[in-house]
Amino acid sequence: MNLFADIRAVVLDAIADLTRDGVLPEGLNTAAVTTEPPRDPLHGDMATNAAMVLAKPAKLKPRDIAEALAAKLVADDRIATAEVAGPGFLNLRLEQAVWQGVPGMVLTAGTAFGRSDMGQGEKVNVEYVSANPTGPMHVGHARGAIVGDAMASLLAYAGYDVTREYYINDGGAQVDVLARSVYLRYLEAHGQDVEFPDGTYPGDYLKDVGAALKNKVGEDYLDQPEDVWLADVRVFATDAMMDLIRDDLGALGVKMDRFFSEKSLYGTGRIEEIIDRLKQDGLVYRGTLPKPKGKADEDWEEREQWLFKSTDFGDDEDRPVAKSDGSWAYFAPDIAYHYDKVQRGYDLLIDVFGADHGGYVKRLKAVVKALSDDRVPLDIKLIQLVKLFKNGEPFKMSKRAGTFITLRDLVDMVGPDVARFHMLTRKSDAPLDFDFDKVVEQSKENPVFYVQYAHARICSVLRKARAEGIDVSDATLAQQDLSGLTHASELALVGKLAEWPRLVEIAARTHEPHRIATYLSELAADLHGLWNAGNDTPSLRFIQDTPQATQSKIALARATAVVISAGLGILGVTPVEEMR
Repeated sequence: MNLFADIRAVVLDAIADLTRDGVLPEGLNTAAVTTEPPRDPLHGDMATNAAMVLAKPAKLKPRDIAEALAAKLVADDRIATAEVAGPGFLNLRLEQAVWQGVPGMVLTAGTAFGRSDMGQGEKVNVEYVSANPTGPMHVGHARGAIVGDAMASLLAYAGYDVTREYYINDGGAQVDVLARSVYLRYLEAHGQDVEFPDGTYPGDYLKDVGAALKNKVGEDYLDQPEDVWLADVRVFATDAMMDLIRDDLGALGVKMDRFFSEKSLYGTGRIEEIIDRLKQDGLVYRGTLPKPKGKADEDWEEREQWLFKSTDFGDDEDRPVAKSDGSWAYFAPDIAYHYDKVQRGYDLLIDVFGADHGGYVKRLKAVVKALSDDRVPLDIKLIQLVKLFKNGEPFKMSKRAGTFITLRDLVDMVGPDVARFHMLTRKSDAPLDFDFDKVVEQSKENPVFYVQYAHARICSVLRKARAEGIDVSDATLAQQDLSGLTHASELALVGKLAEWPRLVEIAARTHEPHRIATYLSELAADLHGLWNAGNDTPSLRFIQDTPQATQSKIALARATAVVISAGLGILGVTPVEEMR
């Protein structure tokens, strides 16, 4: 079902023939041989780098190999021409019948078209969001949640066994601050006037939590010292915030498979166990860090502490796992947590972090290499900032939080589908502008609308055909003779459909779900281009004079809807059937 893979197989067979003929030497590695769309569509339907890849190990000129390959390839009834270009690139044109068969392939496979077994069931852990449980999530968290969730869906679509995981940062001092802030709201719920000192959380979102605490414990904590209530309120507040976070994620369409508490690592010996193991392996040692660049001598005090030898694994410097007073550094629970993931048997770990965590990338990759004996790769995706605009002006206000737009604000204003698609229109490490007016406008400049409109247009054609008594079931459409699909607009749409399985594998391999959104925008543009061409050329319209002619045209449209629906499903966006 992957036309590019099929033609690559033809190229590999031709290489094997040339090897048997003695033109190429035995034992050539063909792993780097590709077939892909040429940069310039005028050059052909596909291009292969086979001659360029094989020239050096074969000790032959690339062009000589390309010419020999071309002669073999044109013998295949799927390949119309094979032309050598430049120093040895090979441009291929396929017979029109090959392209005309693509819609039937899509409709026969249905939802399986584009799915891949590339992952072969490998276990992947995708950790994302992982916001501190101290308040409602903001728009930055929304982008991370959307990217992580779409990535997980993409990997599952490509044949991986995926776990979606949220790491609850409930082990640090910020949760004590949360507990003290909730206690102030608890006092307020009892009618007391309170002030929020600097460093506490004054947001209105804690009013309900304070009232709920009052309902639970009554007056038990009034006029009591902190050591009486802090531990209990900490747990109560964290649970309340996580309920809020789960609810907000649900509004965005995000559902986690697992929540892992940082606090569960403390007081259980789990951190101590893995640090001791690293000590035994000679990877944690007593030492001192060099003075940071730019720091004055009088401001720097050399202190001996426990350090992880991350420079052995490509990091710029060794990293502290404990402070000079013996307490754990932030890195220590991160080590224990990632060790836990390695121990759970994952074949690949992916962390989706905010851009402010860039300094953690090298050290975490280093420690996972050490913990897994370099068996488990760790990929870290950094999520850049989202800039919000409304009426052409920066937009920052939130009634609940007071200082930022929450994830729930975003969903309430534009809906989950718009939020999810637009957040995936750029690569995650690139800043994103989110204009509340533009993301809901109905124009071709708005990619969310443009893709949804393409799907809705196709659904409207199908409804019209059914109203005329025409059978437009997928089984019937898949059997139609599509030899009449010869116009450039039709073939452009067919060609884009054929790219879908290849695009899925590339996006899954690179862990880049934004590629799906980009592809869908291009596919929608080709569909709208064909629709507009039909306004001037009646023979290109989907509804024709006879049922048979209509079915042959609608087969292409329905195949397009199948792929759009599959792509939107990966992104977590609902394919609409009508635009309102």
